[in-house]
Parts: sequence; C-alpha cells; structure tokens
Amino acid sequence: MHVDIESSWKKVLTDECEKEYFGELIGRVRAAYSTEDAVYPPASLIFEAFTLCPFSQVRVVILGQDPYHGPDQAQGLAFSVPEGVATPPSLRNIYKEITADIPRPAPQTGNLEPWARQGVFLLNSVLTVRGGEASSHRTFGWQQFTDTVITSISDHKELVVFMLWGAFAQSKLPLIDTEKHLALTAPHPSPLSSHRGFLGCQHFSACNAYLLKHGKEPIKW
Repeated sequence: MHVDIESSWKKVLTDECEKEYFGELIGRVRAAYSTEDAVYPPASLIFEAFTLCPFSQVRVVILGQDPYHGPDQAQGLAFSVPEGVATPPSLRNIYKEITADIPRPAPQTGNLEPWARQGVFLLNSVLTVRGGEASSHRTFGWQQFTDTVITSISDHKELVVFMLWGAFAQSKLPLIDTEKHLALTAPHPSPLSSHRGFLGCQHFSACNAYLLKHGKEPIKW
C-alpha cells in the first residue's frame, strides 16, 4: 500500500504525516490489507476524498464515521458508492431531503464524485474498515489524523460550511471555529434517526444561501 495524498493536502499535512503515530497507523493499515480477508475501500482509494477535492477547493465538509463495510460499496468518499451499486439507506434519505429542500430531482446514482469535484469534501473520520465489521479500524489512529484535517480546514480557510449529522459528527464541533465558518447540525440520515430532525433540516438550501451570501458558487446538489 502506497500513501499518496494529493499535493495541496500534502503541503498542509506535512508535519502530521511525519509524526510517529502516523507511521504506526500506516503500518497497521498495510498489515490489515495483507492479512485480513477483506478491507475497504480498495487501497488505492483510501485518500480519494483528498484527491477529488484539493485543499484549495474545499467549500463544504460532510463528515461520516467510517467506510461502508460491504463488498463493492466503499470508494473513499463519505456516504458515496460507485456507479451501479444500490444507493444505501442513509444516502437515500439525504437525497429525499435534497428533493424536498432545494427542490430538485434526486440523483440517479449513489456516486457523489460530482459533489467532491465541486468542493464538497466527503471525509470519513476513519478511512478504512474490515469487511463486514463496522468501526473495526477505529483504534488504528485514523481519528487523530482526520481530526487534524478538520482543524487544518478550520484554521487555514474561511467561510466553509460543515455539515455534522449525528452525535459522532457533532463531537467534532470543538475543532471548528464557528466565528468564521458555518456549522450545520442535525440527526444522522440513517433510517433509525432521520425522522428525528434530519428530514426537514434544510441544510442544503442553507449551505447554498451561505455560499451565495459570501460570493461563492452554490453547490449543484
């Protein structure tokens, strides 16, 4: 497994990637791909969120927990699945909210690459997972790395919209300077919790209104 982070992110994260814990983290990840029956996403896509959304282009951050742990689903982007894969339940609820909020027709695919290419950084807090076992790599050290990623966005950029859905994502709120960014919070879009306030949260129109207010292009959700 080769660690290949997009160049603009590499500049921002150089010091972090040189820390001892990061070397140990990558060692654990390499061992997992070598010894576990299945690890997701494919190794080449671990840093895909960074590749498709360079640091300079980040306008929105959507934070997930860890990758999908079923075959052929994870592609390195939070909530996203490749073309041809059935749209997962949480993403279906995200689309349902977009359709009600914007409004616009729901996308016909679960592939969120078009969002990423517009500056929506689809970051999972943990970037790898053992097949069939949610949160199985949570002790590897990924969260120390991704917490630094969130802090770096907060510190070095302005007027970014952070969408924090569910208690886990909202636990990252202290990392964000809400004096210069917009943080939107709601329950998770999972079918277990979406009816508690995710559906009807109007985050997508609020995001675009904020971007337009500050002279930025809205997201084509």
